[in-house]
Amino acid sequence: MKRITLLLVGLLSLPFFSYSGGIVTNQNQSAAYIRMFARDASTDVDAVFFNPAGLTKLEDGFHLGLNYQYIKQNKVVTSDYMYLEGAPADFEGEINVPIFPSVYAAYKTGKWVFSFGWNPVGGGGGATFEDGLPSFEMMVSDLVPLLQSQLGQVDQAVILATGNDPGFRNVTGYNSDIYFEGTSVFYGYQLNGSYEINDMISAAIGIRFVSAKNTYEGYLRDVTIDAPEIYGGTQAPGDYVRVVQAATGNAALAPLADALDANAADIEVDVEQTGSAYAPILGLHITPTENLSVALKYEFAAELELENNTTVDGSGLFPDKAKTRNDMPALFSLGFDYKISDKLSVASGFHMYFDKNADYGRKLFDPVAGESVHVDNDEVIDRNSTEFALGIEYMFTDKLLLSIGYLNTQTGVTEDYQTDLSYSQHSNTIGLGGRYAVSPAIDLNVGVGYTMYNDARKIYTQYNSLGQALTTTEEYDKDNLFVSFGLDFNFWGKKAE
Repeated sequence: MKRITLLLVGLLSLPFFSYSGGIVTNQNQSAAYIRMFARDASTDVDAVFFNPAGLTKLEDGFHLGLNYQYIKQNKVVTSDYMYLEGAPADFEGEINVPIFPSVYAAYKTGKWVFSFGWNPVGGGGGATFEDGLPSFEMMVSDLVPLLQSQLGQVDQAVILATGNDPGFRNVTGYNSDIYFEGTSVFYGYQLNGSYEINDMISAAIGIRFVSAKNTYEGYLRDVTIDAPEIYGGTQAPGDYVRVVQAATGNAALAPLADALDANAADIEVDVEQTGSAYAPILGLHITPTENLSVALKYEFAAELELENNTTVDGSGLFPDKAKTRNDMPALFSLGFDYKISDKLSVASGFHMYFDKNADYGRKLFDPVAGESVHVDNDEVIDRNSTEFALGIEYMFTDKLLLSIGYLNTQTGVTEDYQTDLSYSQHSNTIGLGGRYAVSPAIDLNVGVGYTMYNDARKIYTQYNSLGQALTTTEEYDKDNLFVSFGLDFNFWGKKAE
């Protein structure tokens, strides 16, 4: 049962969740992004995040962008582990992000632009698993074969002595109360300086300060097993063994009862993790022709180290002030924007997240060591994650622009990476929406997006409490819904034509 503790608190060391982007990086940073996805060559105020060098295309003056998103993610893990009740069993979790903000400000004067951005570059919400996950419940379910084996020996002794089968080994099920809730947000505070070298080329340099905070609360309580009523019905495992011991006079069962009491005790964890890091940013915007824009950006890795602020740690595995790594990986992006006519334009973007070179502080359970151990990213990631985006915009009227977008994400993780706690899948996302000119100085962006993830599967060997190797299959699925609104304000100027 110690393995339950390790798996429960193992969540604290994993990249918890991300939405649109890499394994730990959020790319969904404006309402305009949700309506078309290809913002890597943006020359609007959200270029503070997507394309800082493109800000030189703004008119002189002050520009402000305020963005809001509501995000919902549903997660389902299915396991066929043979001792789970109702196997194959589904475990459902829900992540709700009621407020996902992004704020951008830029001031342009002549050839210079100075800008600031604030947004959740990682995480940004809370997850609740009301009924736990397979890795939690597997270890509780192993009480059934463990007790059946131990008490079966008592049955055999009684049968040999009396010829009667008392049926002590007939443990029929288990019960537990497992709960986990966590929040995670990595806020980015970004400063950029952009300069127009000439009519064709602009460059930008920036730095992002990342402030990370994770909070986790979880418990494992009230572990009991089900057996025939005559032998105690539903009881704590140790108490049930003592009932059998009293009925048989078998003193050899006392150590088993004591061990079950110790390892099935209630566990509670309440931990907060915080840390910060800096990441430089370089950008280039090129306009080879009047209708074509090309943008390149490179974000350096943010080497984050998170420190525990532990209130309760029933596991003893997360001492106060202990530190773990949880990097934000380096990112390269390439964007194109081409104006086909005065009304129609098309944009595309490419992203590569350098996951293999980062350290996510990932810990996986080692059945031989009996504990979670750190693994390097390149041990569980074959290649870096990539994204391709395509967006189309059409000026329906002088004030109304409509858009549609597509985003394809290819993850590079291996099957060994996948666990019910943290898994990554290929995905396809569609988005649509529009922009409306409320006034010459105010634009409203609205977007809706939906992500469909490819099913992922992992077939692995799970060792039960008796050391038996059981082939187990887990299937992973999830989907995302985005609803976004944004207001762009242009003071003392308007966007250049």
